[in-house]
Amino acid sequence: MTLVARPRLLLVEDDRATTEYLRQGLEESGIDVVSVANGNDGSHYALSQPWDVIILDRMLPGLDGLTVLMRLRAHAITTPVLFLTTMDGVPSRVAGLRHGADDYMVKPFALRELVARVQVLLRRSSSFQHATVMNVADVELNLLTLAVTRNGEKILLQPQELKLLEYFMRNAGTVLSRKMLLKDVWHMDFPVRTNLVETHVCRLREKLGQDGQSLIRTVRGSGYVMGA
Repeated sequence: MTLVARPRLLLVEDDRATTEYLRQGLEESGIDVVSVANGNDGSHYALSQPWDVIILDRMLPGLDGLTVLMRLRAHAITTPVLFLTTMDGVPSRVAGLRHGADDYMVKPFALRELVARVQVLLRRSSSFQHATVMNVADVELNLLTLAVTRNGEKILLQPQELKLLEYFMRNAGTVLSRKMLLKDVWHMDFPVRTNLVETHVCRLREKLGQDGQSLIRTVRGSGYVMGA
């Protein structure tokens, strides 16, 4: 029998009720949680131990969440960080993302959504973290040379098309909403009227071949999914 280590999550949150609510939901989903209640301890724990994901409140006793995040990135720690906060203004979101946060959720929140977002961050950080080549179906992407092939035939992609393909491949089998694509591929985490997603998905499908639509499928009302 092979034992699989459970992911380790650091929760930096000063509200006790929120901490227990999150701990229960995350641990029921197979994630081990270590919690601290202030920014000083959060910074110490984040810098001294390896974590798979970190959840940070923005407003904390001691060091604030943004300062904790900036310290991590200054030490070249790339652990995915999700901000969980009452600070819901666009400037606050933009500041968090620009300083290295990977996701941003506003309180009050739906536990199921938060768990789903954490699971996406876990896949992103671990599934392909050390891989140099990714494969989904008969599509191959070399992360070192940025070469893309399908059935051994080279496919030439523009830089943004390449980023979109990589994101689809990293999340193969997961339905990705338009909002997620705008946030994670184009770094637009605020309402915007644009057809960027639709246009680039269409171009990517065309370049992948005649059955590109079956490889990257539209899920009506939800988004897109690559692979099974």
